[in-house]
Amino acid sequence: MSTADVKPQAFVRTTSHVRRPRTLLVSCGLLLALLIVVLLAATVGAAGIPISRLPTALGLTAVDPANAFVARDQLILWSIRIPRIAIAAMIGGMLGAAGAIMQGLFRNPLADPALVGVSSGGAFAAAGAIIIADSRFAHYVSFLQPFLLPLAAFVGSLLTTIVLYRISTRSGRTSIALFLLAGIAIAAIANAGIGLLVFIADDRQLRDITFWLLGSLSGATWSKAMTLLPVLALGLIGMIFTSRGLDVLILGESEAFHSGIDVERLKRICIVLVAAMTGAAVSICGVIGFVGIVVPHLLRLIIGPGHRLLLPASVGLGASLLVGADTLARTIVAPAEMPIGILTAAVGAPVFLLILLRQRGLVGL
Repeated sequence: MSTADVKPQAFVRTTSHVRRPRTLLVSCGLLLALLIVVLLAATVGAAGIPISRLPTALGLTAVDPANAFVARDQLILWSIRIPRIAIAAMIGGMLGAAGAIMQGLFRNPLADPALVGVSSGGAFAAAGAIIIADSRFAHYVSFLQPFLLPLAAFVGSLLTTIVLYRISTRSGRTSIALFLLAGIAIAAIANAGIGLLVFIADDRQLRDITFWLLGSLSGATWSKAMTLLPVLALGLIGMIFTSRGLDVLILGESEAFHSGIDVERLKRICIVLVAAMTGAAVSICGVIGFVGIVVPHLLRLIIGPGHRLLLPASVGLGASLLVGADTLARTIVAPAEMPIGILTAAVGAPVFLLILLRQRGLVGL
């Protein structure tokens, strides 16, 4: 065996040994952060639950007959907070992963699922559902209650994705540039439609549309959590099959093709994953911005661009970020509740701007 044959193998073994401690450290750090945020979310709220009573409320220890708070704590946890925490974690993880996939697909760290109109299409359909449900046509869709709003949002996101894919695909080849441009155009059309619906809505409909468009997890239930679970599982499985292809795609489509990657198949899988995860998130909680763009961008600065670690790390950080944001949203103006989209935009936009300025050398952080 020649020296040229030995060096690449030795390099791979060396880099893999160097990468393993960092991978373990990042994974443990993200899991610890998520655990801390979840514990905080479970104990903090309008009806606080001290952490000393948390094991009993979760059924991990025997119930003290003299404790009058057990029934109240269990009701709050299992009926309200735990399903809300679960939904926030799943939606945050899906938005973070969708952003990382989108950025890898476009080979652009500024890409975001909202750019391609998926969120706008779902929001337009949901706003239309709110208007219909409170009009003289409500009896035609009464059998869909209370699933009309999430179903409309998901269908709107799905139809938007199908239209985008049909526009950008010719002879079995998908043009990413055309996909992006068509997405921007469709997002503009959808936003114009939302503006028209806001114009014709009455006061109650306008309040519902505005609150939903700003994002909220106040309607979290176990049934909605079960609806999100298969989509999250699909996203996690999809990451396994796309991580290597996205790494090679950074070099360019031609280089990826000559490296044995089925580029067109990779594009289709990524588009479906982004549409499914973004559409499912919008269908449950409305439009939440900046999670899909800030989370993978931050992680890329810390752990590098390798998607094998970046994709699952985006799920973990996105989950922690949204659980923390939702906890703050329901406590900062208690007993009222602030729309979570306001918080994610207020925090995410300055952080993202700071990252951009730091990369250009305009700030010395």
